[in-house]
Amino acid sequence: MISRYLLALTVMGLCASRRIPAEGIALPFSLGEKLTYEVTVAKGGGKVGIATMWIEGPVDVRGTSTYLLRFDSKIRIAFLSAVSRSSSWFDPLRGSSLRFFKHEQNPLSRNDESVDFYPDEKQWKSVKGETGQSPSNTPLDELSFMYFIRTLPMTPGATYRFDRHFDAARNPTTINVIRREVIPTPMGELKVILVEMRVRDPRHYKGEGVIRIHLTDDNCRLPARIESTMPVVGTAVLTIASQNTTCKTPK
Repeated sequence: MISRYLLALTVMGLCASRRIPAEGIALPFSLGEKLTYEVTVAKGGGKVGIATMWIEGPVDVRGTSTYLLRFDSKIRIAFLSAVSRSSSWFDPLRGSSLRFFKHEQNPLSRNDESVDFYPDEKQWKSVKGETGQSPSNTPLDELSFMYFIRTLPMTPGATYRFDRHFDAARNPTTINVIRREVIPTPMGELKVILVEMRVRDPRHYKGEGVIRIHLTDDNCRLPARIESTMPVVGTAVLTIASQNTTCKTPK
C-alpha cells in the first residue's frame, strides 16, 4: 500500500516545512500543471460546459510552502447554469492540506466553505466559527483527495480505505481499483485505469456517493475522465481536452 510516492511524502514530512519538494521526489504532479475538460451529461451526451484543474504556487500558509490546487467548472443547460470553484493549499512534503475553499452556486442553492486545518493539533476551523477534530494529522479535502489518489499504486482489484477527510463525519473514503480500459477523448484514445472513489457527502449524495475516475495508465496518472453527480445536470462527465503536464511517462 506504500508506493515510492507515499514513502517520499512520509519521509519528507519530517523535514523543514518551508521547502517545496527537493529534486528527485517523484510526485506525479507539479507546479504549473493545467488540465482542461469538456463537461457532458450522462444522458444525451451533449456538451454543457467546461472545467479546469490547475496548480499554482508556491504559496505560503503559516510558514509552510504549499501547492495551490484549483478547480473551476461552469455548466449551462438551457436557462439553468451552475458554477463550482474549489481551492486547496496542499503541503507536498507532508502530503496533506492546510486550507480549503469552495464556492458553489446553482438555481437550487448557494454554498460557500472556507476552512483552515491545523494538522499537528488535528483540528479545523471555518471562517464561520465552526470547529472540529480531524481523525488524522495529515488531513485532506475533496480537491486534494483527487491529487492524492494519483500517488497510489494502481493494481486492478486493490482497495484502499482512508480516514483522512478533515471532517470526521465525511470518513471513510474508499478507493477501488477496477480495471484497465481504453477511452476516447478530444486528445485521442488514452489507456486508463478505472477507479471508483466512494465518499460521504450529505450535500451532494444521500449517504454514500460514487465518483468514477479514469486515470491515465502511466507515471502521470492524469484524471482523463471524471464521472460525478452535480446539481442541475445530474450525472456529469468531465473528459480531458488538453494538458501541459511535465511529468515523465514511460518510454
